[in-house]
Amino acid sequence: MSHTPPLLLPRVLVKQACRALCILGALASAVDLSAQNTPLVSGGVGFFTNTNGGKTTYTPTLSPVLEAPVGKHLLFESKAYILESFFPKGGNQGYGTSHFTGVTYAQGDYLLSPHLTLVGGYYLIPFGTYNERLAPIWISNFQSAPLVTSLGLMGTGAGLGAQFRGNAIENKRVSIDYAAYFSGHSGNEQVVASRATGGRVDLYLPQQRLEIGVSYGRQLERSRTNTYGTHLWWQPQQLPIKIRSEYAHGAHAQGYWVEIDYRLSQFGGAESTVGRLEPVFRWQQTFRNSSDNTDGLPAANTQRTDFGLDYHLPHEVRINTSYARQFSSTRNVNIWETEIVYRFLFPAWKGK
Repeated sequence: MSHTPPLLLPRVLVKQACRALCILGALASAVDLSAQNTPLVSGGVGFFTNTNGGKTTYTPTLSPVLEAPVGKHLLFESKAYILESFFPKGGNQGYGTSHFTGVTYAQGDYLLSPHLTLVGGYYLIPFGTYNERLAPIWISNFQSAPLVTSLGLMGTGAGLGAQFRGNAIENKRVSIDYAAYFSGHSGNEQVVASRATGGRVDLYLPQQRLEIGVSYGRQLERSRTNTYGTHLWWQPQQLPIKIRSEYAHGAHAQGYWVEIDYRLSQFGGAESTVGRLEPVFRWQQTFRNSSDNTDGLPAANTQRTDFGLDYHLPHEVRINTSYARQFSSTRNVNIWETEIVYRFLFPAWKGK
């Protein structure tokens, strides 16, 4: 890794951003520009710090998203991820840098019927909730993903192939969503995927604002293992509280996480000084059943508690701060994280 002064990091990030936008532009060029609706470019840009065991890493990040509708039935969407990491070297040798540019997903969605959508391309694996719903930097309450997140995601979090997904039943009392996928193998640098299959089913009760879901994934290469998961989300009607939880069980490890956040909007409204505050809490555990260095979970049983305080500024700017204490037989460690994130949204060009 080369040493780069901190003042040069924004330049490097801009170069990586240009590369990523070129990738998205190339993908968008395959879409019919006579789309009835103007394509949108959205996403987030942020600056992250992580202090783990007394060592601090700085990471400016850009994550653009392209949404390009074509007619009434086809939607093309793609997301890139660009970051430049500025980290301390060992032995008081200053800081080094590393960068990453990649496509998170690039897919086409075709609406076959009100209850069925066909997805083709490079897509996020529908296992659990974090990968599809909470991972974007402008949504997640904590900078770090839960420790158990990697289970069921087949090593990369994305698949290459096809999905069938949609809403099977929907009325005032109940809604049932489903997603099923098959992925082929790809060793391409930008499109990495394993041969796998699986899916998820969600039951949502609108009146109770309660969601329960189950997930399944099967690796079809190498060890041919199965992974099972379940999740529960609840948002009470009376209070601005969100309760999210997830459990996953793999061949060599298992774990769960529970997250609670409370927006203080009852004190003067969501736009008041106090109402912009959002305390968050997450408790998680992982259990190692047998040794495995490929599932992404800690090598030993681990417990971690995260306390966070997020502040919602005007114009889609948010500041997240958190402290975590992690316990395991290998070592106990304190983790401090801060981030400032701006969410953007604008049309790709002027609409008619």
